[in-house]
Amino acid sequence: MARSAPSSSPAVASEDKDPFAGRFTFTEPLRVRAARGTLINTAFTVGLGLLGLLKGFVLARFVSRADYGIWGVIVVSLSTLMWLKQVGIGDKFIQQDEPDQELAFQRAFTLELAVTGACVLVICAALPILVLIYDLPQMILPCLVIALTLVVGVFQAPLWVYYRRMEFARQRLLAAVDPLAGFVAAVALAVAGAGYWAFVGGVAVGTCAASALAVARSPFPLRVRFERATLRRYWSFSGPLLLSGATGLVAVWATLITAKAALGIAAVGVLALADNITGFTEQVDTLVTGTLYPAICAVRDRASVLYESLVKSNRLALMWAVPFGLAITLFCGDLVRFGLGERWRPAIIVLQVYGVTAAVNHVGFNWTAYMRALGRTRAIASETMLATGVLVGSGIPLLLTLGLRGFAIAVALQCLAALALRTYYLQRIFPAFDFLRHAGRAFVPAAPAVAAVVAMRALGPSHRTLGLALAELAVYLILAGAATWQLERGLLREAMSHLLGRRAAVAAL
Repeated sequence: MARSAPSSSPAVASEDKDPFAGRFTFTEPLRVRAARGTLINTAFTVGLGLLGLLKGFVLARFVSRADYGIWGVIVVSLSTLMWLKQVGIGDKFIQQDEPDQELAFQRAFTLELAVTGACVLVICAALPILVLIYDLPQMILPCLVIALTLVVGVFQAPLWVYYRRMEFARQRLLAAVDPLAGFVAAVALAVAGAGYWAFVGGVAVGTCAASALAVARSPFPLRVRFERATLRRYWSFSGPLLLSGATGLVAVWATLITAKAALGIAAVGVLALADNITGFTEQVDTLVTGTLYPAICAVRDRASVLYESLVKSNRLALMWAVPFGLAITLFCGDLVRFGLGERWRPAIIVLQVYGVTAAVNHVGFNWTAYMRALGRTRAIASETMLATGVLVGSGIPLLLTLGLRGFAIAVALQCLAALALRTYYLQRIFPAFDFLRHAGRAFVPAAPAVAAVVAMRALGPSHRTLGLALAELAVYLILAGAATWQLERGLLREAMSHLLGRRAAVAAL
């Protein structure tokens, strides 16, 4: 592929009159739709992400560490058993360009239903083993409820159609029903003293409500249509993703079993809380990748456009992923002291490391969208296998010798290994990609804010108060925001110009 460099055009460029083989029905330039979609998805993702973060805090307040740990075991165990669901059927549906889209959707829906059915059977077969491993018979009924919600969740497949058409507002409105309904149900159950059933009830209510609405608003009728040729095409795309999911299963299971055996169920609760809080930064991945993936598929033969979209979309994501991750590292002690309670003190060291790794891991984070669009899913499997090898190889010994501190070190090593291989693959596709320069630009705006907080703590009183913590947080946010605007105001203005419309975009050039 020829060497290309970024230009001054928007995140995803195209000719205004290019119909993209009938893929889209809108008439505005693709760059405007992608930029506007990013901002629409930002509003929904940040809002719903904050809601999920709030739910985690509220439930931590009303649910014991043991109940949180039981839910952590259920979530991680079932999510790893659902590795069949990670085969990317929805992604392949977005990528394809078949002439009959209704038929293509129904074939994809059929495969998704079959895969989900297989996952449910695996869960039911593995449930006795899980109970034996963790010695938690109380997880049987919740696991069966979650398994049933998986089947119900298949009927949210109509959202793929809106996703492929880049009709993001409609897609997001329909998808938002799940977390909104789930939040209300989970909080109500937690306040009522339901324990871990608050988590289970939230998942079940949210999934059922969103699935019912998706079926009612589906642009195509849901039919079961099977074809061997379709299965072969999807398998060539999804096989490496299936391997990637299976590899991740090994890592998570090994970690959970070791943590439970060596440190007890409360340690598993600490890991679950850390994943929940730092997982907020992963919402950026869903945000940007979810917006750009249909456009990336449409312009996958245009090397310069792909490179530009990678760099600019990643810069937009890093603008808040880096400050947020570093803020977790700086203020997690205050969060425990003034918010969650002293019983969560063992989580501080884990949160400190998770915060930094969450920020670093977002450098080039949406690379998988480009690999999927280009059909190079083997690269994704390779990165997962390397990351799993590092985590298991270092994480289990460090967990046994140093406890949660050791596991946090292993997570950092895993992040660095995955980042190195990710950079290698990106530079093979985009020779102009300069990892050090790209990463440095992302962390520079946060440096003054971090330095100011460290200085305030060094020169201020030794006794921590809530007012002092809030003052430091305000200084951090102001300095990080000001530095980000100073460095990235051109890109931010460009993104806002697309949100305001085509005329404003042209006037800004």
